[in-house]
This record gives sequence, structure tokens and C-alpha cells, in this order.
Amino acid sequence: MLDVSDAVRAEIGEAEAERLLAGENAPGSYDCTSCRAPGDTHKERTSTVLFVGEETAVLAFAHANCIPSQVVSLSEEQLKGAVRNLAPDGPPQQAQPAPAPQTPRPPAQATSPEASSLPRTDQRQAVLGVTCGQVLIDENLHPAIVVEPTGPIARPGSDGPGDDFLPLLIEQGFLPVTEVAQPPAQVPGWSVLLAMGQLHAILMPPTGTGTQPVAWWQAHQPLAVTEGWRTAATKGHKVLVYAAPAGSIGQQPREDLLREALEKAAAGGVLVAAAMPLAGT
Repeated sequence: MLDVSDAVRAEIGEAEAERLLAGENAPGSYDCTSCRAPGDTHKERTSTVLFVGEETAVLAFAHANCIPSQVVSLSEEQLKGAVRNLAPDGPPQQAQPAPAPQTPRPPAQATSPEASSLPRTDQRQAVLGVTCGQVLIDENLHPAIVVEPTGPIARPGSDGPGDDFLPLLIEQGFLPVTEVAQPPAQVPGWSVLLAMGQLHAILMPPTGTGTQPVAWWQAHQPLAVTEGWRTAATKGHKVLVYAAPAGSIGQQPREDLLREALEKAAAGGVLVAAAMPLAGT
């Protein structure tokens, strides 16, 4: 009852994929890499999820109704952190070193601020602050991420004193928010990377000649989220991402205060948002 996607099969090779499907290398019982609940490859449909770093790869398992079988790209540090998170007190049971890829893996793609059409976290020493919470819309709680820089963000190549954070995002498909009670539309090519139940990155479309999504924001360490946030995200496979200029939202200790800050920013015309699917788990 194991699902091995074409992408995973291409990475691990046909022979290894067949051994997995035959049950030779399948774990039997496992903890779902998405919802963290127990699973059993002999009793329920299970997805193979291959986490790939620059040098290593780890094969994990998830309920098929949580996420499909897929390949998830991580930095080497993120991959090590994810593996530690799987089993902090011992070797992971549901993750195993993956076979070497069938083709040499190219080095990780680096994107400089000048090559990107969006603000990056190394411009003007500004950092993108991220807050996770749930937003009530149409009587349903939606997982949300609020992004706010610590300072003004300039357009790449510009030396001016202005803050182009919102205009740059609007150019990429984010829409101004006038009413928080209305869900934002999805922006093509963007996604939220939730790996091993923790928030790792917000991914943007490939830049330049690249073909793989790149991290617009990436956590220095995997960011823990509440069980309610993770459950809502994996159930709906969608996260609402709000963005506002520096000083518009602030660090709010409670979700009701975060909602008030969002509504105030929307009323002031300084809030944009987009819905994004989950990438990975």
C-alpha cells in the first residue's frame, strides 16, 4: 500500500523503488512526517517522501491522505535538523538514508539580491520577521503566516530611501487586503515548506535560468508551530501569507491581538496577502 511517485523513483532508482513496493525496505509502522500520528504501511496507503539536501537524502513516510509522494529539497542544515526532529532521543525509525541519486546532484542554486525581482533578507541589513497564527474567516480557522521586515526594503539595484516591500510583492501577484474577513487569492509559483511538522521556508518561483523554487524567507532553525496550526495546514493544504511594511504589525503575543493588528494594517492600506499551497509536509 506504498505510493512511490515518479519524482521519488527517479531519485532513488528503479531497483530501490521496486524493493520498497515489495515491502523489503518499507518500515511497517511509522510516524507520519506530516501530522506525526502513527501509520502502518501494511494497513493504509502511505506516501514515500524523499527529503534531499545538497549532499545527502532521507526517505520518510506519511499518510497518503496527508500528502502525496514527492521530493522535498532542503538545505543540508535543514535536513539535519529535520532528522533530529524525527527522533531526538535515538535513531529515526521512519526515516532512512536514501540511496544515491541516479544522476549527479548539481550544487545548490544561489540567488543574489541583484538577480531577484523581490526583496531578499540581506538587503539593507533588514530581516524578514515571521509570526504564525490562525485567522478566523467564514467561521473557519485558517493557518496564517505574517511577514514583516525589521526595516525598509529597497528595490534591487536602488539606492533610494524608499520602502518598496509591498510594491515588489504586488508585482509578484500578492493583492492588497482591504478586509481581513475575505480570504486572499492564491499566488502562482509560491508555496510554504512545512517539513517534519515544522516551518522551514516560504518558497518563491525560480529566478533567472533556474527550474527549482528558491527560498524567499528561510528559517535559521526550523520554526515550531502549534498543533492546531499544523493540523489546519495539512488538512486544507493551504496557508494564508500576509505581509506588511516594517512597524505595521509588531510582535503580537496572542492571536486576537494579531488579528487586530492585521485589521488595522488593512484599514491603513499597508497589508497585502496571498494563499499558498504546502510544499512537502
